[in-house]
Amino acid sequence: MEQCACVERELDKVLQKFLTYGQHCEQSLEELLHYVGQLRAELASAALQGTPLSATLSLVMSQCCRKIKDTVQKLASDHKDIHSSVSRVGKAIDRNFDSEICGVVSDAVWDSREKQQQILQMAIVEHLYQQGMLSVAEELCQESTLSVDLDFKQPFLELNRILEALHEQDLGPALEWAVSHRQRLLELNSSLEFKLHRLHFIRLLAGGPEKQLEALSYARHFQPFARLHQREIQVMMGSLVYLRLGLEKSPYCHLLDSSHWAEICETFTRDACSLLGLSVESPLSVSFASGCVALPVLMNIKAVIEQRQCTGVWSHKDELPIEIELGMKCWYHSVFACPILRQQTSDSNPPIKLICGHVISRDALNKLINGGKLKCPYCPMEQNPADGKRIIF
Repeated sequence: MEQCACVERELDKVLQKFLTYGQHCEQSLEELLHYVGQLRAELASAALQGTPLSATLSLVMSQCCRKIKDTVQKLASDHKDIHSSVSRVGKAIDRNFDSEICGVVSDAVWDSREKQQQILQMAIVEHLYQQGMLSVAEELCQESTLSVDLDFKQPFLELNRILEALHEQDLGPALEWAVSHRQRLLELNSSLEFKLHRLHFIRLLAGGPEKQLEALSYARHFQPFARLHQREIQVMMGSLVYLRLGLEKSPYCHLLDSSHWAEICETFTRDACSLLGLSVESPLSVSFASGCVALPVLMNIKAVIEQRQCTGVWSHKDELPIEIELGMKCWYHSVFACPILRQQTSDSNPPIKLICGHVISRDALNKLINGGKLKCPYCPMEQNPADGKRIIF
């Protein structure tokens, strides 16, 4: 991040110079136009009177021409100085970032170039769909000749349609979707439908005493949620007492907080993505964020490997030469590392539970077999290797 900050500082300097130059340029030109305008008025007045051009006026015209020339030269010189500042930004980028990022790993680690390009294009398209940039995604598909099924696009189209309605404070589409998926939302312990009904009720409260009867009638929608959200329902019903006096100056003014709309958008996005089998964050954004953390470490490792001439250390596609801590935010599933081989288990090398209860990887189990028998590396119990059972976390 220090490299990014260094480049950002240089960029800020350039932007500040552009801003200062723009203001100075505008002011200088306005003063020049005003000066020329005054001179033009004097010349027009002299022409109307039919008097010949006086020596004083002739001198003023010469001074005006000289002033115009000096101003233009000064602005051109200042503009040329900005070029050097712009070039310093490029030098800062070259100084702080390695241009050969692709050389961090060997080509043998990856699939074919065509496969890489297809995966990257698909990740970009999915990101654009998830961000609601549907027209840009369609344009990319056409230009890259990438074929995307309608079944793949449909969840994103529906998600963005409802989110756009929520941003416009229209609860209808979201409520309709929540009611149609009520059972599956209950299985997720989601409170989305209740929050949508609560927000609609609050909107009715904001309408004042004229909406009181409508709000009381709408309160019937809270009945299915009374057991789990009793306290919140009591608060909303208690706010009716202050409806005539105005909720803005009552103990229930927090109900009118605009943050409820941002909260409902986040809740809908999270629950809808979970229901549709989508990630809340696009794989592209997660990969980019992880790469920003991992890339400096990998570049250091590459330098060490080249210095010690041990290029064969990193040759596997599914593992890194060292463990890189990405933070809790990037923990999406449980991970088990074999205590014997010190390797992370995978589908091809799953964790195996022995009869004694200890867990090792399948590769470690195969290496510990001696004469058809297996002795646990942690306790003296001998057992049949076939008795080990695969564990799925």
